[in-house]
Amino acid sequence: MTIKEFAKLVGVSTATVSRVFGHHPNVRREVRERVLAAARAHGYSPRLSGKRKNVVLLVPYRRMYPAPEYVEMVMTELFATLARRDFRIEVLPADHPDLLTGSSFHGAVAIGVDAPESWEDKIALPLVTIDRPWNRKRDCFAVHSDEPQGMKLAIAHLAERGCAKVGVLIHGTPALGNVELRRAGATQALKECGLPDGPNLVRVADSAAFLEETGKLLRAGVDGLFCCGGSNSGGMAAYCLSLYDRKIPDDIRLVSSERARISRYCVPPQTTISQDYALLAERSVDVLEAALAGLPVPHETTLPYQLIERDST
Repeated sequence: MTIKEFAKLVGVSTATVSRVFGHHPNVRREVRERVLAAARAHGYSPRLSGKRKNVVLLVPYRRMYPAPEYVEMVMTELFATLARRDFRIEVLPADHPDLLTGSSFHGAVAIGVDAPESWEDKIALPLVTIDRPWNRKRDCFAVHSDEPQGMKLAIAHLAERGCAKVGVLIHGTPALGNVELRRAGATQALKECGLPDGPNLVRVADSAAFLEETGKLLRAGVDGLFCCGGSNSGGMAAYCLSLYDRKIPDDIRLVSSERARISRYCVPPQTTISQDYALLAERSVDVLEAALAGLPVPHETTLPYQLIERDST
């Protein structure tokens, strides 16, 4: 369906259709809603010209997602991938979704945050969320790593190294981000690996409580420790273990989440699990381009974690 055909169907001008999909501020609300409702009903999406396409990156603020280095690593790969595919990039904070109405864009990518509540009703453009599960909305798509697989990858590695009791310390806040998904995945992985499990061995802590929670795991008699999430969980774990006079890996083996500026430079260098950031960016842009072109595309894409083996295990 061409823009002229669609405009005639809705009973508006082609200029109005362009303004609605370009998020022009001077369109009456009832007209915008009527055009978007008709687009959803008839499966219409504006054809993109050969000019460079605009994409918005929605990034989280620190209180929402206390892992700025993760966001930085994802953004680095996204910038390279989007630029290579001739997208023009605009970065907006996720806690100010009202800024979207003043921007002209074709689609968006959100890093570590859920879609704005009004996205499907008011925006009606493709949105790809990274590091979050699919929210069941038609215009939204999710690309994320396999958290249960990542938890098992780390815990199985510690079990293979002879650990008989593994503790898991998830950096974050309960019910925020991927914390509960990781907690459930870690508990299941302990069971599948034939290791002791229970809430006393799978704990959640923010930075302020990290030392105390590490001590609780040590008093529980763990000989292996898996610290995941956050921007510096591995570095914090190494520091906390040194305060308790535990040497890595002689007294306790350690696996953490990969952080480019930290993990390999610790003493000893840390064994980590890592998302494939380049692949994460490629798949996210693949999904965005397919959605923009009106091609069938899965709403959820799951990618495996990788293990980077170093001297801490």
